[in-house]
Amino acid sequence: MFLLGESREHPMHVAGLQVFEPPEGAGPDYIRDIYQDLVVRDDVSRTFRKHPAELMGGIANLTWAIDRDLDLEYHLRRSALPAPGRVRELLELTSRLHGTLLDRHRPLWESHLVEGLNDGRFAVYTKIHHALVDGVSAMRMMRRALSIDPQDHELRVPWGTNDRPSSKSKPGASWLSELPKVVESIVGLGPSAVNLVRDGLLEQQLTLPFGAPRTIFNVPIGGARRCAAQSWPMQRVMAIKQAAGVTVNDVVLAMCAGALRAYLIEQNALPDKPLIAMVPVSLRDDVNSSGGNQVGALLASLATDLSDPEKRLANVSASMRRNKEVFAQLPKLQQMALSAFNVSPLLLSALSPALGSAVPPFNLAISNVPGSREPLYWNGARLDGNYPFSIALDGQALNITLSNNAENLDFGLVGCRRSVPSLQRLLVHLDESLADLERAMGTAVKKPAAVKKAAVKKVAAPRRGTTAVTKRSGRG
Repeated sequence: MFLLGESREHPMHVAGLQVFEPPEGAGPDYIRDIYQDLVVRDDVSRTFRKHPAELMGGIANLTWAIDRDLDLEYHLRRSALPAPGRVRELLELTSRLHGTLLDRHRPLWESHLVEGLNDGRFAVYTKIHHALVDGVSAMRMMRRALSIDPQDHELRVPWGTNDRPSSKSKPGASWLSELPKVVESIVGLGPSAVNLVRDGLLEQQLTLPFGAPRTIFNVPIGGARRCAAQSWPMQRVMAIKQAAGVTVNDVVLAMCAGALRAYLIEQNALPDKPLIAMVPVSLRDDVNSSGGNQVGALLASLATDLSDPEKRLANVSASMRRNKEVFAQLPKLQQMALSAFNVSPLLLSALSPALGSAVPPFNLAISNVPGSREPLYWNGARLDGNYPFSIALDGQALNITLSNNAENLDFGLVGCRRSVPSLQRLLVHLDESLADLERAMGTAVKKPAAVKKAAVKKVAAPRRGTTAVTKRSGRG
C-alpha cells in the first residue's frame, strides 16, 4: 500500500535527522574521513538492498528485487551548508531532501552527511521508504549503529549488517511457519468483530474514524515539505506525568493538543469539535526484529475544544485508556485489521485524489517512537539530537513524530509547504503548551535569573519561515 499510494505529491518515506557533537580533537577532515571509510564498505543488510522488481518491462509494486551490486556512492552523500551555517540552513536542506522521491530503480534509501554548521556540530539525514521499515524498526536500526561508549570508534551504520547473523531460512519458510496461527486468527475474526462492535460502537469505548472535524490540515497537498525540530527535557514531561497520574504519551498528546489549539486560534481556524489524532502503536513481539512493518493505529480525542490544560490532559488520557483497553483484547491479526480500518481512508485517498474532499478519518498523526534513555555516540561523536520525520498525505498536511533521546524528547514536525502556514509557530506553541501544563499541575520550576539569561541567549526566537534545533531548558 505504501508503494501503491506514492506519487510526486505523496512521498512515502520516513527519515531521521541526527545532530552530532564531534569528539574532542576531531580535525577539519573528520567528516571526509568518515565518508571515505563508509563508501567503500559492502556490508549492506538485505533490507537496504531491496527495490521494487521489474516485471514485463515495468516496475511492479507487489514484489521486491535484491540489488547485489549496490552503488554506495549514490546512496551515501556528503553535503555542506551554505554560510552562515545556521540551524535554519540545516532545516531548509532537510525540507528539500524530505520532499523528493526515492528512485525505485535503486534500493529505497539515502543518507546525507552534512557539515558546515557554525557551532561545530555535524548532521546525518537518512530517509528510507516506509514500505521497508516502520518507525520502531528504523529506530532500532539506528540504535544498533550507535554505542553508549564514547571511546567506541568502530564505525557502524543503520544500513550495515553490523555483525548480525543473516537468516538461513528458505524464502517463504517464515510465512509458512506462521500460517496455522494466521488461519486460527482469521477463524476467530467473526466473533471478535462482534465484540468489537459491541464494545466500540454500542458502549462508545472506541474512537472511530470520520468523527474528526475538517481543519486547515485536512486538505489536498503538494509535494514540497517544510520540516521543524525542537528538543524538550524529559524531566519536565515526567514531572507532569507523576503529578497527573497519566502516561508519558498522554502528556505528549496533551502538549501537542494545546499547541494545535493555540496555532488554530492564531489562524482563526479552530473548529468547535475536538481534533482526533491517529496514534501508531507497535505490534512487534521480537525486540531484535529489523525491517518490515508491524504497526497498529489507535484514534484518540485531543480535547482541543477545552481551554483548561488540566481538563484537556484528563480527557486525552481517558480517550487513550479506553481505546487501549479495547485494542488489547484483540489478537494481533485483528488489531491490524482494526488499524487498517482506521487508516484505510487515507491510503484510498492517496490512490484516488477524488476522495480527498471526503470527511477526514482523523486530523493528524502523532507518533512517539521509543528511543534511548542513555547518551549515544557514533565514532566518538555524541548524539545531540535525533529528530524523526514522517509522512504528509492528502487530507493530512501535518505530521508530528517524536522520540526520546537520553534526557530529552526530540520532536520532528513535517508539513505541506503550501498548506500549513508558518509551521515553525507550532514550536513556540508546543513550548507554551508544556509550560501551561506545568502551571496547571504545579510542576513548574523557577530557574535562577542567570540560567534564564543563558538559555535565552542560546535559543533565539525563530524567524518567520525558519525552525530551530536547540535544547529547551525553560520557556526561554
